[in-house]
Parts: sequence; C-alpha cells; structure tokens
Amino acid sequence: MISILTIAMAASACLATVPKSPGTPQDGGPFRRVATFPVFQNTSVDVETSAEIVTSAMGGTLLIYTDSLTDNIGFVDITDPANPLPGGVLAVAGEPTSITVRGNYALACVNTSADFVNTSGELVVIDVVTRTIVRTLPLGGQPDAVAVSPDGQYAAVVIENQRDEDLGDGKPPQAPPGFVVIVDLVGPPANWSTRNVSLVGVPILFPEDPEPEFVDISVDNIAAVTLQENNHIVLIRLADGAIVQDHTAGTVDLDLIDTNENDLIEQDSSLSGIPREPDAIAWTSPFTFATADEGDLFGGSRGFTTWGPWATPLFESGNTVEHVAARIGHYPESRSENKGSEVEGIEFGHYGNLRFLFVGSERSNVVLVYQLVPSPMFGAPFPLFRQVLPTGVAPEGLHAIPERDLFVVACEADARADKYRASIVIYSRTGETTYPTILSASRPGTKVPIPWAALSGLATQGDDDTVFTVHDNYYRKSRIYEVDRASKPARITQDFVIVDTDQRLLNLLERFKYQLPGTPGFVPSDIVAADGTVNLDLEGIAALPDEVFWLASEGTGNLVNGVSNPGNQPFRSPNILVKVQVGAGGVATIVDAVIAPLALTLNQFRFGFEGVTVVGDQIYVAFQRAWTAAGDPSNRARIGRFDLQSRRWGFAYYPLDTPTSPNGGWVGLSELTYLGGNRFAVIERDDQGGTDARIKRISSFSIDGVTFVGQSQSPNFPVLSKQLEIDLIAAGSYGPTGGPIPEKQEGMTVLSDGTVLIVNDNDGVDDSSGETQLIEIDNLFP
Repeated sequence: MISILTIAMAASACLATVPKSPGTPQDGGPFRRVATFPVFQNTSVDVETSAEIVTSAMGGTLLIYTDSLTDNIGFVDITDPANPLPGGVLAVAGEPTSITVRGNYALACVNTSADFVNTSGELVVIDVVTRTIVRTLPLGGQPDAVAVSPDGQYAAVVIENQRDEDLGDGKPPQAPPGFVVIVDLVGPPANWSTRNVSLVGVPILFPEDPEPEFVDISVDNIAAVTLQENNHIVLIRLADGAIVQDHTAGTVDLDLIDTNENDLIEQDSSLSGIPREPDAIAWTSPFTFATADEGDLFGGSRGFTTWGPWATPLFESGNTVEHVAARIGHYPESRSENKGSEVEGIEFGHYGNLRFLFVGSERSNVVLVYQLVPSPMFGAPFPLFRQVLPTGVAPEGLHAIPERDLFVVACEADARADKYRASIVIYSRTGETTYPTILSASRPGTKVPIPWAALSGLATQGDDDTVFTVHDNYYRKSRIYEVDRASKPARITQDFVIVDTDQRLLNLLERFKYQLPGTPGFVPSDIVAADGTVNLDLEGIAALPDEVFWLASEGTGNLVNGVSNPGNQPFRSPNILVKVQVGAGGVATIVDAVIAPLALTLNQFRFGFEGVTVVGDQIYVAFQRAWTAAGDPSNRARIGRFDLQSRRWGFAYYPLDTPTSPNGGWVGLSELTYLGGNRFAVIERDDQGGTDARIKRISSFSIDGVTFVGQSQSPNFPVLSKQLEIDLIAAGSYGPTGGPIPEKQEGMTVLSDGTVLIVNDNDGVDDSSGETQLIEIDNLFP
C-alpha cells in the first residue's frame, strides 16, 4: 500500500504548477456571498425558526429546507439569487431532519418518534410544483439523513435511532439499533418501495448500536454511510443492499491547537490518537470521498479527511481549519476544550471543469472552499485551499448548485434576543470575493497566526496605511494590534501586550478601592495580574506619535450610591484611561492612568467609556449611554474631557436618537474621533442587528463656544448640537457584503483624505456569527 507521506509529497510536487490564488470564474473561483435570507420571513419575525438542511429544485431556482422547530418544510425562490423571496412553508407531521430532491419531488425525512426507545419516522414525498404531499413511506425508525443517487434510481435513508445523551453516561450502546433504508424509485411515487439494510455487528466499537449519521451516493450507486459514534464508515451497494466495504475511520494527531478555555486563544497544545468520528460525507469521484470529522464521544478531531480506495486517507487537514479560523477572527475560544471549530458539514460540487470541496465549521461559522486538483498518484483529488466564506450562526446544511454557479448554506441557530436569526446564505461564483476584510499574519518564525477577535476601537498615527485596534474584555491580557491597511484584505502584522510594569495602574486601583467599601467584586489584582499583564475592557484607542497610545477601558457593573448589587451586574471595575508606550520587544507599558471621578463612579452604569481621542492636553471620551442613576437625562450620553495639566474632568451632553427598532432596545455611542479644529465624529447605533437594525449612523458635533463643566453641576451640562454625516443602513454600507447588518459598529478612525474606517465587534464568536467587517467610506470628511 502506498503511504500517506508518499502521496502527500507527490501531491506537493504537483501543486507547484497550480495557481495558488483565486482567479476568474473560468480559472478557479472565487465565491461571493450575494444574499442572506432569514427564514422567519416564511413565518413571522416573532417565531423561532431553524434552517438545518437545504436542497434545490426546478433548475436551482427553488430552495427547499427543513425547519425542525416549526415542523415545516420551507421554500425560497432564488430566481434572482441576490434577492431571495419567501415561498411559504408546508407542515409535516413531525420533525423534519433532512431533505433532498429527485426531479420534481422532494424527499423529506420526518422524525415522528415518541422518545428515544419508541422510534418511528416517515419519508414524506412532496410535489415541488404544487407543494403538496403525494406519498408517505414508513421508515421504521428515527431518520437523520437522506440522499438520492445521481441516476435517480435509488434513495438511501439513514435511520440513526440516536441515543439519549442524558441517559447514564450518554454513551452507546442504547437500543434500538439504527439501520439504512433503500428506497427503489421506480416509476411514480405510488410505486416506490423500501428495503432495509442491517448494520448490527458491523462496527467494532459498539456493534449492537451502529447509530448511522450521514449518507452520500456515488455515480456507481454505492452509498457511503458514516457511523459517527462508532468511528466507522460503511459502503453499501444499493442494487442488492450488500455491504461491500467497511472500515474504521482511524485517528488523527493534532499539533499547535488550543485545548484550554482560558479566555485566550493559544494554539500551542497537542492531542494524540483522536478518533475522527466523521459526520457528513461526500463522494468526490467514483473512487474517493471526503468526511467532515466532527468528533463526538472522544473529543474533536477538528478537520476533514479525503479518502481513496482501500480505506486510504489521502489528505488530512490537521490543524489548518483551526488556524484559518484564528487568522480571520472566527476561532471559538469557548469551545477549545471540546471540539474547537467543529467541522460538521461537507459538500462536493463540479462547476464546469472545476471541482470544489466545501467544508463547514459549525462553531466558527464559516465554510472553507477547496479546489480539488489531481495529484500524481492515480490522479487522486488533492484539496487546494481557495477561500473562506462567512455564514450565519451554526451552519449545518451545505448544498452546491453548479448549474447556476451557486452555493448555499443553511444556518440553524436562531436567537432574536442575541441579534442573529436562522438563515440561508447564498453565494455566487462571480470572480471577486468580499471576505475576509481583515486577517492576521503568522507570528514571526512560526506558522501559527496571530489570534484576534472582539475588536473595538480604531486609530491612526498619521500613516494612513497603518491603523491600530484593540480587543475588549472577551479576552484576557489586553493588547494593541497593528494593522497593515495597504494589504487587501487588511492584515494584522503585530500585537503588543499591555503590561503594568511599574504598578501605576494597580496602585491607582487599590487607592480607589478603599473609597468603595461596598464593592466586594472589585478586586484590583483581577485587573492587573501577577505577571503584570492587564485585563481591561478596552473600547477606545487614540494614537499619538512615537508609538504612544491612550486607551479607554469601559467599567464593569453597576453601582447605586456606591453599593454594588450582586444580582444585577455587580461592580468589578471603574472606567479607566491608560497611557501606554510601546517599547522594545513589542511590549506596551503603562506610563499613566486615570479613573473616572469618584463622585460619578458612585452611580456607575456599566455602559461607560467607549471612544477616546486626544487633542493637545485634552483627552475626550464618549460614554455609551446615559447614567440615569447619576442624574443624566435618559436620552443624553456624556462626552467627558480630562485635562492632563489640571487633572480635572469636565462634561457635556450628546443628545441620543430615540430607539425605533421593532425589537425595542436602546441607542448609544460606540466611538469618538477628532476631525480637526473643534469638530468631532461619533458612531451612534442601536443594539439591534440584521432586519431589526434601524440606527447605525455617523454624526459630528462642534465644541465651539461649549464650556465643559464638572460633575458637581450635573445634570446641567451643556448640550452639544449634532449633525448627521451618514446613515450607514440607508447608504447601503453593508449591502455589498450580502450579509446581515452587524449589531456592534465599535471602532472608527478618519484618514488624511477624509476616508472613514469602521470595524464591528464580533463578540468573540460567542452568540455571534464571528463576522468582522472592516469598512471604508470614501471622503466622508474631506
């Protein structure tokens, strides 16, 4: 048998002649997101929905998806892919789990089980023209996946009969066992018949409980079936139901990955002998297939594998999926001790003369696109990484539509309160790509990317090609990122860890703590760690010459008359300004620190410092929202000014817009930028995303004739007069990306020619798609 190493070396030699960058649709890609369809549009905005598996019919102009939360099959008209239209829903008598199409008929798996022991299910046949049910075939168990053979002769249904994960230790074996149903698609649906294929005794780990997961069918009518928890793959000849091959999926060794959930992305760990436990499977040629190695019982194998004849792994992705996710800000740190990026979906598509493999990461919320090119060894397909596509939250179903140069993804998670909805995302192979807009370089001397996410403020130091940003308190060890804007996409080239070497900040916090005895959750050593690194909630950054920065850290928690309420956002930190100097070795040392006035902090509201900018000896900060307990009117946020000479604070009010979202919420400030003279710009936004978003604006104000006054004069501060500069929603600033409007436009800076840069906070990929958009608006402030 030829070794994997031999194949890999030969393939690498072959790839020397293959183009390594995306080109036009004729020579290799790429795909671009053109639309996102929230599936609640087929029901109601107030209904929690899901889009788990998606397929297409009618020449690729109609999408059909499963909605397990509403027990519906949904339809979407994509005659114009960039403008998908709701096509309504069809109720089925149970939970739809999978769907595929044969001609004008959709075949939907429907779970009608009473519980994990009393299992049942149906194959519901739907006429896609009339959108009516024309036949229901009993399946004898709980179905989980269905596929139709390329020639339309057969369907194969996986009857998982999944285990109860809350029973005992949640592991197999648990009766009843799963099996495969072959459907002979002879004539009209009324003539279709079924045959069962037993898998009992086939897998090695749990022979009495095969628990099959996914199926795909080759051009030779061989069904490839994954037995995920058994770490096994079975090949079934559909003509007679014979098992022609079965084998273990084997194990992988992983290096340079993150296995520690410690609020840091540190890809420096290893795992050995991790079973692949494949979920989705897709044939890539008559003799080769690929598996999405999600893992389950035994951890996460975090990648995918392509397979050749004789159960030979041809390609193992290793740590590359994890590194791609970290490089583009999509790595889910909160899943590091589980399955990491969790590769779950895989799909193959033959687009003209080009073959693409799509790999879906459920937790990173991306699809990685590979072009399959022939290696010297028997022409076996070798995956050449092309690009990464952003999705909604929890991409589950991947579906290629080569006849229309389209690709679609069904994303099942839905949480209006968290500002994301279940959706179907549509991509077109257009010859240009729009994502990512920012990524990171590798650390010097390594292949490990500089990890990042949860970006907030933006700033420049006079060089328009270099900008700086920070992350908020989703991660520990606060740092500054240097970004090469001249690269397309922009590239993070360095990160500077902030340290309190001389304990300037720690001493200041400890003195402040003595004045707040009613705050047991305020522990200065939690903010400044023993190693001198700091854990701040950085929301704003201002850049001065010679690599000097002022940073704004938002306070954590609420106070009422100096007392923390543990049940309602307990007080853990005041609002802080720190000055840092970047020195040798790329370390940013704190050289000055300022805390918001005690008289104000006694009634702190957790929506505090957001943006910061420096004008001479004056530091200006924007408060996100009104501090009503401190006397602020509910529709006014503070602009604070700290005089570095007198060390005194002064304040004025910025008038906030009124919330207009149908989902309620609030409006506040996210950034403050100096424009020159006496003018400043702010980001004013609501706390809504997607179709609920209404207010995403850049406004300006002048301080001509404005006297900033001290805290003692609250609430009689002067009120600034604002001017709308651009409505980001009305201007279509997010339209070209084809995605939902992000909730948190957090950072903004203005370049020398008046071009504005904006970046959104992706919340560390937690209850978020993880998408980061770095947007340029030309000549807004010429």
